[in-house]
Amino acid sequence: MIDWYNNLSEPQKQMALFALFSAVKAVAAFAVMMTMVAYIVLVERRVCAFMQDRIGPNRTGPFGLLQPAADGIKAFFKEEMTPAHVRKIYYVIAPAICLMPAILNLAVIPFGSNIKGEPMVLANLNVGILYTFGIVSLGVYGIVLAGYASNSKFPFLGGIRSSAQMISYEISMGMSVIPIFMLVGDLNLGSVITYQTGGLFNWLVFKQPLAFIIFLVAAFAETNRTPFDLPEAEQELAGGYNIEYSSIKFALFFMGEYANMILASAMMVTLFFGGWTLPWFGLDQTATTLLGGVAHIGIFLAKVFAFLLMFIWVRWMVPRFRYDQLMDLGWRRFLPLALANILVTAVWLWWTTK
Repeated sequence: MIDWYNNLSEPQKQMALFALFSAVKAVAAFAVMMTMVAYIVLVERRVCAFMQDRIGPNRTGPFGLLQPAADGIKAFFKEEMTPAHVRKIYYVIAPAICLMPAILNLAVIPFGSNIKGEPMVLANLNVGILYTFGIVSLGVYGIVLAGYASNSKFPFLGGIRSSAQMISYEISMGMSVIPIFMLVGDLNLGSVITYQTGGLFNWLVFKQPLAFIIFLVAAFAETNRTPFDLPEAEQELAGGYNIEYSSIKFALFFMGEYANMILASAMMVTLFFGGWTLPWFGLDQTATTLLGGVAHIGIFLAKVFAFLLMFIWVRWMVPRFRYDQLMDLGWRRFLPLALANILVTAVWLWWTTK
């Protein structure tokens, strides 16, 4: 391997190193996401137990830390049944489609500044936000396909609800971030973080609070979390689109839900809360040392974890909206507010730069 590398020309060596570093970052980011998916389930179960004055899982390993491994083994070894009445091709691919968008969107999230000059982002796209919205919209197809493929009434209703829900909130969600890029002047997510350096009040949550609120509420609908878990709605649809699934296919739906929670949290941290920056101790500038680069990654993950705790808290504290209330919120409340926010931001930018 060393001889092969030494025989390369200088441009080829640079390309080989770039490919190697990209592969290492991709594997590391995927491993961190899947580990977070596993353990955020444990955190949710423990937080839920605390809120309900119970104990929660604490038997498997010290403090229950091996519970995610036990759950994963159980999911793989449970009997997998495919009902005879399902449409098999769509039935099989639907769970994977639910998980893949979160993994693909991980590529454009700047989860750190740099380590030894290597940027902590897999793909530093100039249209990162457009890529994100384009990919994240694909997740609903997995739910719709699961409802259609199950060939059953309740799953079909869950799929229909998911498609109608997506139309209601994704327009407002997309509109809410337009003022962000009007202020930043760039669609690159790294540029958004750079804009927020230099002090706490440079964070865009203070400059665009309405955009943050709209994006936050839409994120709950995006991830099918309470109070917008209408495609599942156990009391009405007995679980919705995933009723006919078992074993690892059933687990993939929930892995996708938690992976989407992590992605939504990472996007809110990036767009509104300064990403990997922290306006104290000199931690809001690009790292020049290994320790600084690792600290930035830790700051980013800590902010993401704070949002994940908020997702969990809301699930166990806020009741589910009725379906007509979600439609009303998306079309008659948030869409006009998002358009008004764009107009006000445009007028303010024109006034301050003329």
